Amino acid sequence: MFIEPKMGKSRTGTEHRGGWIEVICGSMFSGKTEELLRRLNRAIIAGQNVEIFKPAIDTRYHDQNVVSHNANSIRSTPVQFANDILLLAGDCEVVGLDEAQFFDTDIVEICNKLANSGKRVIVTGLDMDFSGRPFGPMPGLIAIAEYVTKVHAICIKCGDIANYSYRKVASQSKVMLGEKDTYEARCRRCFNKGSAAEQKI
Repeated sequence: MFIEPKMGKSRTGTEHRGGWIEVICGSMFSGKTEELLRRLNRAIIAGQNVEIFKPAIDTRYHDQNVVSHNANSIRSTPVQFANDILLLAGDCEVVGLDEAQFFDTDIVEICNKLANSGKRVIVTGLDMDFSGRPFGPMPGLIAIAEYVTKVHAICIKCGDIANYSYRKVASQSKVMLGEKDTYEARCRRCFNKGSAAEQKI
C-alpha cells in the first residue's frame, strides 16, 4: 500500500515546504479513483486544504463529484481546460485530479507548476486507451511524477491480473465514455485474443 511521503528537512534541519506529484494509473475497474479518494480523505482528516478537479467531459456518475465504480464520492470542480486549475487551486495544499487522460496536454506543465509551488498533486488516469496505446498526457505525467502507482483489475475472461481496457462496442473514437456495458478489464493474452478476433470479422 502507498505510504504518503512527509515534508522534508533542509540541510540546516528546518522544515521546508516542497511539492511533489503522485500518479495512480491502470486500466478501467482497477481502483484508481478509490485510491485517489483514500489519499484525499486522509489529507482532509489531517486538516489539509484539499481541492479536487475533474474534466468537465466526465459526467458518467455525477456532473460535479468524483465518483468511483463502487459509488464512493467526493466533491470536485469540473474544468474545461487544464489551465483553469491554476486559477482555481488557490492556496490549497493538496490538489487531486481524476481522469487526467481526458485533459489537454497542458496538464503536464500545470502539474509541474502546482508541485513547484509547494503543492502535493495526486493524479489518476488510464495509462492506455482501448487500443492498448499510451493515453493522452499520461506518459508525460508518469515521467515527471515522484511517485507512480500502477493498480490492476481482474481479467473478466480468465481471472488473471488485468491492465488493459477492452472496448466491447464497435467504435474507433479515442474518447468514449462508458462503463461495464462498454468496457471490460482484460489481461494481455485475452486482450490480444479479442483484438485478433475482431480483425478477422
